[in-house]
Amino acid sequence: MSLLPATEAIVPYGSITMTPLVTVVVVNWNGLPLLRRCLPPVLAQRGVPYEVIVVDNGSSDGSLDWLRRLAATMAASPTAPPLRILASERNLGFAAGNNLAIRESQAPFIATLNNDAWPEPDCLAALVAAAESDPSIGSCAAQMVFASRPDVVNSAGIALDRAGIAWDREVGAARHPPGPATEVFGASAGAALYRRTMLDDVGLFAESFFMYLEDVDLAWRARLRQWQCVYVPAAVVRHLHSASAGEGSPFKLWHLGRNKLAVLVRCLPGRPLLRYGGAIIGYDLAATLLALLARQDASGLRGRWAALRCWRELATERRQIQSQRTATWNDVSAWIEPVPTPARVWQRFRHLRAVLARV
Repeated sequence: MSLLPATEAIVPYGSITMTPLVTVVVVNWNGLPLLRRCLPPVLAQRGVPYEVIVVDNGSSDGSLDWLRRLAATMAASPTAPPLRILASERNLGFAAGNNLAIRESQAPFIATLNNDAWPEPDCLAALVAAAESDPSIGSCAAQMVFASRPDVVNSAGIALDRAGIAWDREVGAARHPPGPATEVFGASAGAALYRRTMLDDVGLFAESFFMYLEDVDLAWRARLRQWQCVYVPAAVVRHLHSASAGEGSPFKLWHLGRNKLAVLVRCLPGRPLLRYGGAIIGYDLAATLLALLARQDASGLRGRWAALRCWRELATERRQIQSQRTATWNDVSAWIEPVPTPARVWQRFRHLRAVLARV
């Protein structure tokens, strides 16, 4: 059975006829208030030819009608970027929604953006400039700052440790001034730029993930194929953290639990999997137990059980991914941090909790 939904396309408007350099993709599900804040800055980017594709995942809150009106209102502008709307009859999730738009586009670069985020005017141009500086750069991470605290970093790319824990780099740090791009493990798909040739090489987002950690999985697969990722501090995006599903919600915890295990089974090479397997299992059991005791919530445990039940599918996916690996473990491990102490893990998320407590 095909995973593709029924779609409708609103053709590009305005008088721009050149092929866009970038396709900006925004996936939406019942996020009309978020779209009202997100899209105007997206449609006001400068310095680079681009188009915008909005994927609506079967919204019932009037999002699609509002998008149609927005397209009609802006059609009179000869300088507006092309806008297309892809409407699904059901909620495909973040991963498959982005994939749908990527397959519909032809641009050499794809920018993904959460509907609860909005870029500053030169964000897209800064990401493209960084990507064009080196053909081995497969992805670029924007500097995401908290919408409620734009002086505080929400994400500066993806960091990863040898216990299998992924988190947002520099969360809680003071906003970084514009500066040169620096290499990081991977990019958060909440605000990222991807090279199409990299996606053609390693594949798109894993649609079975639905949402959460699909960007970590993609970053892993890119690293295994020797693609670089850089963090671009000049590309700034303001973000309403977890506005779609809610920080700490059972929905989010279930998907994080399932997808974390899926990423490790699919992507971690055999030697480090054996070497760090004990630390990975220990930290994961501790995190699951803490959630049960502190929240009285077994969502993360149920998510992990859901991943274990799919072990045959995950084993097949692992064989395919690992058979295509060209990077050595030394190549990849340079970007993976040592096994942390429990106090260090807690410290990583302290700033996030502090900022969210003020919202």
